[in-house]
Amino acid sequence: MTSIDAVTAVPATSAVPIVALTMGDGAGIGPEVIVPAVLDARTLSWCLPVVIGDAKRLRLAAEVLGLTPDIVTISTVAEAESTPGRINVIDLDLLPDDLKWGELSAVAGHAAYEYIRVASELAVAGEVQAICTAPLNKEALHAAGHIFPGHTELLAHLTGTEEVSMMLSTPKLKVIHVTTHIGLLDAVARIEPGLVERTIRRGHDALRRSGVADPIIGVCGINPHAGENGLFGYGEEDLKIVPAVEKLQADGIDARGPLPADTAFFLAGRGDYDLIVAMYHDQGHGPVKVLGIEAGVNITVGLPVIRTSVDHGTAFDIAGTGIAEPGSMVEALRQAAELATSTVALK
Repeated sequence: MTSIDAVTAVPATSAVPIVALTMGDGAGIGPEVIVPAVLDARTLSWCLPVVIGDAKRLRLAAEVLGLTPDIVTISTVAEAESTPGRINVIDLDLLPDDLKWGELSAVAGHAAYEYIRVASELAVAGEVQAICTAPLNKEALHAAGHIFPGHTELLAHLTGTEEVSMMLSTPKLKVIHVTTHIGLLDAVARIEPGLVERTIRRGHDALRRSGVADPIIGVCGINPHAGENGLFGYGEEDLKIVPAVEKLQADGIDARGPLPADTAFFLAGRGDYDLIVAMYHDQGHGPVKVLGIEAGVNITVGLPVIRTSVDHGTAFDIAGTGIAEPGSMVEALRQAAELATSTVALK
């Protein structure tokens, strides 16, 4: 499998990158954030979105929102047109007409899997330059027999990638995670110098591709106060993190730490660091959601394709009400286009 730097360039027929936009769980807010995001004039200036999903569900979402877009079913990416008011859809037609908003459904979970499968095939084949995903529901995915913790692991499986990292990006803060969807005790056990080093290198490379020439990277400790010189914990920082940081520094990467997580995020919020390395899920997600979930984007780094996503869930409690905020989806599309453009520029 080729690296992300080898993704096929934008076709001559398209002035902007083509982004496969997966609909996520159709019972959630995915359709409701996709419709206004695709119709946003800024989106068409950045990219040409092609929704992989269900045309009927998008029309229903548009009705909920009081919008009247031209939702056009296409068979191939080549048929997509960049026209204001138009939404291009590769319609897999997997959802029943009576699918209820906000209710767990194995059918919707399977459909969400299929949307991702098709998008990943298009991206690997070079027919699209990036993937942008609306949220799926992990329980629905599992109910359909697809046992993956989430999009990150599913895309790694579909593209034959052994190891990837989750990066969260907001206007004020970027965070990459050493571990993600596992229990805290399992996370501490899994962390080791090699994994820490590979995660930081992926984050460093992603920032350089996005235009940061010399990223400054803050690396969180595991224990409170990063262990306070052995007062807290059992020396995890010295065993699991310090060797990785020292090796990276010797290679010219400006990685600093291990740092107390509370201090690291404060300093990053004021601009001292370009990237923070979190050791486990909540260590990184909490600060990001405080500082900017409305414009937060989830980027999977290490894949042979570009993938961004909204940094929120399916929000079953408000699905079908028309009040979901599309800002994160607009920003996810922008960053997908930006990464696709910068990746091509590096060739």
